[in-house]
Amino acid sequence: MRVNIHEAKTHLSRLLEQVAAGERVVISKAGTPVADLVPHHAAAVTFGGLKGEISYDDQAFGIDPDIQRMFYGPAHGQPGERGDAAP
Repeated sequence: MRVNIHEAKTHLSRLLEQVAAGERVVISKAGTPVADLVPHHAAAVTFGGLKGEISYDDQAFGIDPDIQRMFYGPAHGQPGERGDAAP
């Protein structure tokens, strides 16, 4: 089904029902297709998919001196070093 932008705005609920039923809706501007309304397909999420394939040590969570300099400048150490409050 093809509709123009005005029709899509006016009848969005009806169009979404048609899409949910499996129909594809093409939205056009001045006769040129600009968007497709298609059913949403959720992607499966697998937690732990890389278990055993990557490793890291506790140093990965340490403070990076380069990043500290970017935030606090070259004259500053780490927050709290001189009694400064952490941001």
